[in-house]
Amino acid sequence: MHDKARLLRNAGHRRMPWKNGGGETVEVIVHPPDTSLADFGWRVSMATVAADGPFSVFPGIDRTLAVLSGDGMALSIEGLGERLLTPASAPLAFPADAPTTARLTGGPVTDLNVMTRRGSFRHRLSRHVAEGPLPEAAGERLLLALDPLGIATAEGLTGLQPLDALLLDGPETAEVLPAGDNAAFYLVEITPI
Repeated sequence: MHDKARLLRNAGHRRMPWKNGGGETVEVIVHPPDTSLADFGWRVSMATVAADGPFSVFPGIDRTLAVLSGDGMALSIEGLGERLLTPASAPLAFPADAPTTARLTGGPVTDLNVMTRRGSFRHRLSRHVAEGPLPEAAGERLLLALDPLGIATAEGLTGLQPLDALLLDGPETAEVLPAGDNAAFYLVEITPI
């Protein structure tokens, strides 16, 4: 845990190859810091999916996926069947150790991926278009901006551009202020078990 909000600028996100080598992922944050793909407690990342193919398998991990941009992709998930994800659809939660294949429905997409180690953490990913106070949480919250917006905390006002993120401790109060016509963002809530 940290004492204050932590700003994670899009330009500073770490870029690395997918676990299965099929593309590139942009790591927004990983916990504990600097852990590998084999031993993280939780991780938030974005990836561009440019071709049909299998997802990387992560044993013992729960995953939630949302499409940030592009037309969409159809996921075939072992045990869950076919699911279509578009920028307008709700985030989809599924086990990251279930074999999953993606089929693009109209060109490349960029997705948002939240993963937590089963039995250690749980998470919730939700999309908001709003202003006002964020709900408090028992663990940590990560806000990923889709539009320019401001976040008011006890430390002051932080401006976010699209794909910038702000990490908040659970008890920390924060209020979302739109910088333009829209204030869309994703909220990741991470709770230790």
